[in-house]
Amino acid sequence: MVSLLGPVEIRNLADKLELRPTKKFGQNFVIDAGTVRRIVRVADLTPDDVVVEVGPGLGSLTLALLPESAGVVAVEIDPVLAAQLPHTVTDRAPELAGRLTVVHADALRITAADLPSGPPTALVANLPYNVAVPVVLHLLEVLPSLRKGLVMVQSEVADRLAAAPGSKIYGIPSVKAAWYADVRRAGPVGRTVFWPAPNVDSGLVALTRREPPRTAASREQVFAVVDAAFAQRRKTLRAALASWAGSPARAEEALRGAGVDPGTRGEQLTVEDFARIAEQRGVDKPEV
Repeated sequence: MVSLLGPVEIRNLADKLELRPTKKFGQNFVIDAGTVRRIVRVADLTPDDVVVEVGPGLGSLTLALLPESAGVVAVEIDPVLAAQLPHTVTDRAPELAGRLTVVHADALRITAADLPSGPPTALVANLPYNVAVPVVLHLLEVLPSLRKGLVMVQSEVADRLAAAPGSKIYGIPSVKAAWYADVRRAGPVGRTVFWPAPNVDSGLVALTRREPPRTAASREQVFAVVDAAFAQRRKTLRAALASWAGSPARAEEALRGAGVDPGTRGEQLTVEDFARIAEQRGVDKPEV
């Protein structure tokens, strides 16, 4: 069994690197080995999975992922941490060092071409709170090989990602995530398992890739409707989509054509509903 990092090892590594966790990179390092093992267990990896891990930090989760997968591609924006990670793995799990690939990059900017270890099949990560939703949506978009994921995010972000239509917290992250995957909450995570301890609780979110809705509209066109619908979420869709459609009357026409009541609000609609609305704009006003 790989020797995982605990509080003492994390602090020693941080001291060695003269590292002070920064809010800029959203650095809260997991110091509890039990939590790390739980994440790997819930991620349900197979020996064939290639895992992409965003923000590996000092390597707490990386060390637990390596023996359970074919390989880990660790994407780290901090140059000091990116340089240290291979040494940490070599020191603590030399027989697994060949399974690790470190990519020093911003996860919001990477593409499949930036990952040299072949198409990743799973996303498992303790994501920085400040960019969690954009990172998840970006990776689901640019890495179609991802079939599943388990990410640790701020608790309220986990709730929003997994929210169902009709919920008060259902919104843009919920709909856009649903375009790519079935999303569910996979358990809470307390504050004391991190260093430094954040001021909020965390939660695990599980993702299972699914086919997007069958639609003649593009993803960009559907997401434009979603953005418009929730920009003024207290308004009816007839009013909220007026600018998108060109007028309230045209918005109503598109909504009725999609089988959606113009008097309803965006929080009531599924991603399939938004796709049908996006198609109607193409019917009413062909794009050039």
